[in-house]
Amino acid sequence: MAEDIIDKIFRHLGRLILLLVICGLAVVALLVWLGTGNSIETAQTAPKTTISPTIVTEIRQIGQWEFLTIEDEEMVDTVKHGIFKDEELIRIYNGKLRLGVDLTQADPRWIEMKDDSLIITLPKITLLDKDFIDEAMTQPFFQSGDWTDADYESLYQRAYQRMKARCMTKENMRIAEDNARSEMENLFRSMGYDKLRIKL
Repeated sequence: MAEDIIDKIFRHLGRLILLLVICGLAVVALLVWLGTGNSIETAQTAPKTTISPTIVTEIRQIGQWEFLTIEDEEMVDTVKHGIFKDEELIRIYNGKLRLGVDLTQADPRWIEMKDDSLIITLPKITLLDKDFIDEAMTQPFFQSGDWTDADYESLYQRAYQRMKARCMTKENMRIAEDNARSEMENLFRSMGYDKLRIKL
C-alpha cells in the first residue's frame, strides 16, 4: 500500500517536472522568436536620383498640354450711316480658348535632377489654338443693307480681340499655371519622384 502511494507520487512529480521543462522551453523559444526572428521592418522606397532620357522624350512628345478651357460668346455690331437710312449688322460669335503649354517649345534641359530633387521648367502658359472662334457657330443676329467680305472680316476681328481680352486675364493665367503644377506633380509622383520643383 505504501509502495503504491510512493509510486503515484513519483509519477506525478515526473509529469510535473516534464511539464515545467516543456513550459520553460516554450518561454525561451517565444523570447528568442520575439527578439530576433520576427522583427517588423517598414519597407522604404529609396528616392529616385536619376530620370531616363526616354521618359523625358516621351513626355515632351505629348506636345500641347491643355490646363484651362474657357468658352466665350461675343455680340458685335457695326452701323453704316446713310443719307436716308442707316444699315446695321449684328453677329454673335462663339469661341473656345485653350490655355496650356506646348512641350515642343520646352528648353532642351527642361527636366533635370539637382541633388535629390527633380527640377521641371515648363514653357510659359499660352493660347494653344489661335483659331479659337467656331465660325460654324456664328449666328447672324440682325442685318439690314448690303455688307462686303471686308465688313464681315472686320466684325470677326473685333470679336476675336474681345474674346482674348476677356479670357486671357491674369487670373485665368494663374489658374492655368496652378493646374499645370498640380498635373505635373501628380504625373511625376506617380513615377516615384517625391521631391519636385516646377517652374513656369
